Amino acid sequence: MRTPAGAFYRWIQTGILRGASLLTPESARGEWLREWQGELWHARRETETQGGTNEEAERSMIAFCLGAVKDAHCMRKLAAKDASSLVLFKGSATQCLVSLGAMLAASLLVARLLPGVNAALHPSQYRLEAGTVLIQNSQSEDDSRATVTGAMFEDWRARRQRYFDGLAFYRVARERVTEGGNRAGTWEVVHATPNLFGLLGQTMRPAIAENDEDFGIPKIILSETAWKRRFGGKESVLGTTVRVGNRAARVAGVLPLGRWRLPGSADAWLLDPDAEVGGIGFVVGHLTALGKAEMRSERVEISESNSDDDGSSLWAISLSERTRGPLGIYLFMVFLALLSLPAVTSVSLAEYSFSTHKPGWGRRVCRWSFLGAKIALLLTIGYFVPLDLAYAQTAGYSVAAENAQLFLSFVICLFGMRWVFLDQRQRCPVCLRRVTHPAQVGQVSRMFLAWNGTELMCASGHTLLHVPGLPTSWFETQRWLYLDTSWEFLFAGTNPS
Repeated sequence: MRTPAGAFYRWIQTGILRGASLLTPESARGEWLREWQGELWHARRETETQGGTNEEAERSMIAFCLGAVKDAHCMRKLAAKDASSLVLFKGSATQCLVSLGAMLAASLLVARLLPGVNAALHPSQYRLEAGTVLIQNSQSEDDSRATVTGAMFEDWRARRQRYFDGLAFYRVARERVTEGGNRAGTWEVVHATPNLFGLLGQTMRPAIAENDEDFGIPKIILSETAWKRRFGGKESVLGTTVRVGNRAARVAGVLPLGRWRLPGSADAWLLDPDAEVGGIGFVVGHLTALGKAEMRSERVEISESNSDDDGSSLWAISLSERTRGPLGIYLFMVFLALLSLPAVTSVSLAEYSFSTHKPGWGRRVCRWSFLGAKIALLLTIGYFVPLDLAYAQTAGYSVAAENAQLFLSFVICLFGMRWVFLDQRQRCPVCLRRVTHPAQVGQVSRMFLAWNGTELMCASGHTLLHVPGLPTSWFETQRWLYLDTSWEFLFAGTNPS
């Protein structure tokens, strides 16, 4: 006969089970509760047969019901783990694309933050005047070395020219710069003839008007980096006077970042009067129509004679390489990487078994679209990551940065494409997950009598992948074996399709 105390204990037991059931997933809650109620009934029957007081038996049942709380909590953790694995399943196509997309987003963000990359990405901003060439008095391949003296330039410019309608000279020197009595530091200063920027077709931003009241005082053009670093990017510095060494100069403008493409780094450009050109430097010339017709290659020799009738060998060097931008380099490296790809990996995506269980056109389109998306993301990463690394330490053009971009673009594109094909060959053609659970099959000693190699399985039960241990004439490359519907019961609950 049930007593009020017994009814109270059983009410507590039922309350514990129902409360614990709230921790379980809603889809399995009813079945879980019925299972534990059945276990409680069997436990109570077993306790009654063992004897003992009713109060001791009911307390032991309460302890039994408390075990259901741990079971429900464990079931909830397993369900949460299963749910997260369905969203980001290890080896899934979604995870692969998200990872590549995250790498691309990171490289784009870095490219936006680095001023050198920003300057390199906009080649239209640093185009030079058509027909502009660099002139050297040397047959050296190194166009970054100053080879022309100021006296040679003056002598050559004084005579009539057939191939050039404009010549400018500049040299690079380290100078102390002071502003308002405060020393700004030691800068790389380009001493140039006043017509240099007009010859290059470059404009300042911002700049002061040409009508200068301080007649006879040379003008100085600041680089954007020096303007922001030393003067805080304030336009009020325009028109002020600074001292370069022992000479006064008026700030006439700021050259935007990346516009300077000629040899030599510069923090500022001092436009000296023509009479004060000296030292060893560089000569820039602008070709006439006749000169452009004679410029048949990137380097053309010019035969000239000086005032003493001594022949001197001059070279006109095209500046197109310095103004072509990073895209041309990248496309050329992609072309070389694709040519080299068959040397480092097979571009075949494996053979397929003759089976009626092959995926339909929809699945095939998804597979090829996935491959195309990987290639597109990889090649885009191969464009921005080399730029980020090459121009991370420079705010403008440099030969070293261009060579670094060239090398890194080739390496990333070549080995990136190799990874793309290797990854694609290990993905199930049906669900695009990477195959797992490798197993060694066969014996090497019997490779000509039976198959020997590694067998991998799709975790959803769609396919088996057979990779030969040693390629033979009858089994040269890997093969996919499609599984029929009789295998589905082994993978119940794992097939997303």
